[in-house]
Amino acid sequence: MTPTEIVLNTFAAIFINFDPQAAETSLAPDYIQHSPAVPNGAAPILGFIPALKESGISVTTHRTISEDNLVVLHNTYDNAALLGADTLVAFDVFRVDGGKVVEHWDNLTPVTAPNPSGRSQTDGVAEITDLAETAANKALVTGFVETILMNGQVDQITDFISTETYIQHNSNIADGLDGLGAALGAMAEQGISMVYTDLNIVVAEGNFVFTASAGKLGDTPTAFFDLFRVENNRIVEHWDVVSDIPAEMAHDNGKF
Repeated sequence: MTPTEIVLNTFAAIFINFDPQAAETSLAPDYIQHSPAVPNGAAPILGFIPALKESGISVTTHRTISEDNLVVLHNTYDNAALLGADTLVAFDVFRVDGGKVVEHWDNLTPVTAPNPSGRSQTDGVAEITDLAETAANKALVTGFVETILMNGQVDQITDFISTETYIQHNSNIADGLDGLGAALGAMAEQGISMVYTDLNIVVAEGNFVFTASAGKLGDTPTAFFDLFRVENNRIVEHWDVVSDIPAEMAHDNGKF
């Protein structure tokens, strides 16, 4: 099976079929966990499955992006009180090795009302196209994160983001470069800075590029999980899940 098939089968065993035996066959016993509240290893996951079933949790996967042995799922969890809120939007990232899922990262946030442009956190284009452009699109988005978000060279933003179409799914930001500028200006007026310091994960497939970065929102250590859609060598659509990085976790692996 491909890494994507292995991940989707494992994910279905845990969250759809609630089948510990099926999940055990594809989870590495020494599964490395970066989700802050979940301990290392397959055993805690397998032991949690009956409670998930009892809770009535359900999941909708909106997008699946994969590159080599990394697979990204863009999910909505409903009836998800066991995970922290009734309804959550998440990016889940899995690493596959030797036919098993061996590592997991995630960011989760509660569902919000539509943003100023009326868009939700998960709607929009889902079809993967332009596979021949994967490397170029990955380079473009990596350059955007490093040049604009990490180094603050905002005068170069039109080298990366389309001036004609920029569809925004962040809960607080409207479409277009004007919407982005207005949101950042409002944050500045409130004395809130958004700083990306480390680009930790990049996964690209065709017109989609996912990045996971560390930084700060104000004074709070923060994980930024971003998904970009690229068209004609410019970013034209963006989704994100932003979450605090807690000081204490259920393991010693860190958020990344």
